[in-house]
Amino acid sequence: MDFGVISVRYARALLKSATTMKLDRQVYADMQTLATSYADVPQLRFTIDNPMLEKAQKLKLLETACGKDATPLTKRFLQLVLDEGREGTLPLMAQSFVALYRQQKNITRGRLITATAVSPETEAKMKRMVETKTQGTVEFQTEVNPEIIGGFILEYDTYRMDASVKSKLNSILTELKK
Repeated sequence: MDFGVISVRYARALLKSATTMKLDRQVYADMQTLATSYADVPQLRFTIDNPMLEKAQKLKLLETACGKDATPLTKRFLQLVLDEGREGTLPLMAQSFVALYRQQKNITRGRLITATAVSPETEAKMKRMVETKTQGTVEFQTEVNPEIIGGFILEYDTYRMDASVKSKLNSILTELKK
């Protein structure tokens, strides 16, 4: 059985229903939260896969994993998945939904890594730059990593610009070793 194909089919059906009902943004948030819950709490997968746990308990747990304001459509989707015995592929369904939604809405994920925290203006400027390059919406994440010493690292799609002091020092060190 190909779980990837199954999860994509469920995700497509959920996206189609959510788009039709104009709930796609809310269901997207639910699926992001669910995917994050599975990633952050590995025990969730084992608990949901436990055949001794009743479906009603699994449903409550999954609704909680989707966030406190899960849409009725998300709740019905979770019930359907449980009724069909497909709860083992739910993490893939959530990830597939997120990927399909991003593709449909032309959303790119971007990440800015700096040695110290940047101002909101600088973050907004970098986000606008990426939006101009990708001609779409950007979900931007900033991260502070003092190990890069200074400068920044900008990542989006398959693009990576490393303008950090650490990488420049490493390249100088490599040149000196030749």
